[in-house]
Amino acid sequence: MLAPMKLSSIQLRRVETMPKQLEPGILYVSEEFETAAHLCACGCGSKIRTPLGPTEWSFHDSSKGPSLWPSVGNWQQACQSHYVIKDGTIIWHDKWTPAQIAAGRRREEISRAAYYEAMYAKQGWLFRFWKWLRKQLHL
Repeated sequence: MLAPMKLSSIQLRRVETMPKQLEPGILYVSEEFETAAHLCACGCGSKIRTPLGPTEWSFHDSSKGPSLWPSVGNWQQACQSHYVIKDGTIIWHDKWTPAQIAAGRRREEISRAAYYEAMYAKQGWLFRFWKWLRKQLHL
């Protein structure tokens, strides 16, 4: 049996909604639904979905190809592949240990909480009161 073939590049396909069947070597991006999807670049066939947004992954497209940041760590898949998509190129990184995965998840949670706390702090007291009141009144 042949081992899956690792990809070295990926192309962009912009979509409104994600197709049921994904093709290898294609990064599907729905900006409307702020999500990206592709088949794992290691060739194992796992569907990888990455939410796009200020606390998640960022997507950029250039004449060289798509970029997705930060790295894609497929920790829940058997392959546990780890790579960055930069300008259409797959840049392979070492697999992480369970301790590294846990530390990375903690950093993500802290970063996400800080982002939303800062966003909440920018809202005026009247807006925060209105949100609280609507919640109390179940509106």
